[in-house]
Amino acid sequence: MPDTVSLFILAGEPSGDRIGGELVKALKQKVTLRFSGVGGTALMAQGLSPLFPMADLSVMGFSDVIKRLPKLLWRLGQATRAVLGARPDIVVLVDSQVFSATLARRLRKRGYRGPILLYVAPAVWAWKPERAPGLVPLFNEVLSVLPFEPEVMQRLGGPPTTYVGHPALHHFPFRPVLPETGPLLLLPGSRNGEIARTLPMIRDAAQKLADHPRITSFILPTPNSLHARMVAETATWPVQVSVVSDEAERLAAFAQAIAAVAVMGTITLELALAGVLMATTYIGDLGQIKRFLKYEVKFASLPNIVLDRAVVPELLLHEADAARLEETVRRVLDEPGVAEGQLAAFAELRALMEEGAPEAPLTDPVERVFAVLAKTQRSTMGV
Repeated sequence: MPDTVSLFILAGEPSGDRIGGELVKALKQKVTLRFSGVGGTALMAQGLSPLFPMADLSVMGFSDVIKRLPKLLWRLGQATRAVLGARPDIVVLVDSQVFSATLARRLRKRGYRGPILLYVAPAVWAWKPERAPGLVPLFNEVLSVLPFEPEVMQRLGGPPTTYVGHPALHHFPFRPVLPETGPLLLLPGSRNGEIARTLPMIRDAAQKLADHPRITSFILPTPNSLHARMVAETATWPVQVSVVSDEAERLAAFAQAIAAVAVMGTITLELALAGVLMATTYIGDLGQIKRFLKYEVKFASLPNIVLDRAVVPELLLHEADAARLEETVRRVLDEPGVAEGQLAAFAELRALMEEGAPEAPLTDPVERVFAVLAKTQRSTMGV
């Protein structure tokens, strides 16, 4: 194990920031760490001074990318120059798949031969499986947060992939018993495009659900960077909403919640690992909907994907439909057996993620960082 490690780390959205923050925190307990890069509040809490605002990378869907392409290209150039100038021992790119792959490709073309890790595997199992071999020249290793991904990546000819679990396993204790009443969590996503498309529908659904006897209030957990915006957005809603961004408040909200309405993404995995009932939704642009149809994607929510069955309801929409969302939430709360079925499936999911698959057991991500560094050093020395 080296005494000192220099790291460039990049996270483009809050879920990746939390993962990156946990990795940096763990690395600092083992070595003297010098690090730079891009991230949000979790990485900044570990001492990062971001190269530029993380929000500049928070895009989803073809239309969002096109609107912000000039800024994305500018930030890509900044990140490339920063890595080439610093020549870190290792680069870790957390999720933000298109930006991460483009940055890695540009670094390789410009002569960076140090190790690059991709933390969070791309969804090659869902669409464009032909992408997997193209990742081999870019990344020395992929650290996956889903237990089935190492086998899929190997089968498709992708880079070496190791299952390292998800930080939510450590942050959220599992609730074995459902509360009788509690707040409904409202989770509209963290990217500008998905918030703009989904928040009005969640507002209208919340208004319709205000009379449900088991829903005591509405809580909207959000990253610190979005707190002021969410307070302003919900100030004129027909129902009162508590906006929370502090980590302790977020944990308390998960512990108390009767259920959640969540945009499909990493948050659905966090909810499941905490034992929170949910209805999931996503309003996609035409490009996203066409990709789902073209590749015959079986499931879109992570709990369903990992367990390979329909555990939580999925509303994949091309336009808002608050009535359907309201109906779905009521079914989760009121239909006999639905809540119990979700909770049992979430317990199964947590057990699987705590152990990993037989061919891909749970591994410490810090261990993989050191292993890749050691392999690179041996290669450089000609061993």
